[in-house]
Amino acid sequence: MSIYGVSFDIGAKQPIVLLKTKNDNKFLPIWIGSNEATAILMKLQGVETARPMTHDLLNNVVSGLEGEVTRITVTDLRDSTFFALITVRVASKEIEIDSRPSDALALAVRTDAPIFAADKVIEDSALVLGSAEPGDTEDVVEAFKEFLDEVNPEDFAG
Repeated sequence: MSIYGVSFDIGAKQPIVLLKTKNDNKFLPIWIGSNEATAILMKLQGVETARPMTHDLLNNVVSGLEGEVTRITVTDLRDSTFFALITVRVASKEIEIDSRPSDALALAVRTDAPIFAADKVIEDSALVLGSAEPGDTEDVVEAFKEFLDEVNPEDFAG
């Protein structure tokens, strides 16, 4: 998956990160906190800070331990809450770390780690919005705005 964008759900008064599947036009909306939305957007927009932000610090710790973030996986959706794992390789050992998806995604944009979502999560929660062809961004945005007008986080209770 890739981060397609970060938006704001006015009804829920909460930011949303929109993940897109690589091979088709399925989108996974995940409601996130404003701090994580800021962290993701700042990195995507190339904004540098004088001191490391929390997700930069985590990246520095992993690197300092000679580790590598190998992937981020959105693993589950239970009771309107998404779950994720950060997979870190240190030496020849892989470690899976429980995480909120928002923190995992903020780390992924800093490490260029690939983003995955469990098939069940995509099957149960993904949306098909517009044609998602490169020139059709406006169609996707319009479809997503219509979706936001009609949905709230409780709709993803699973």
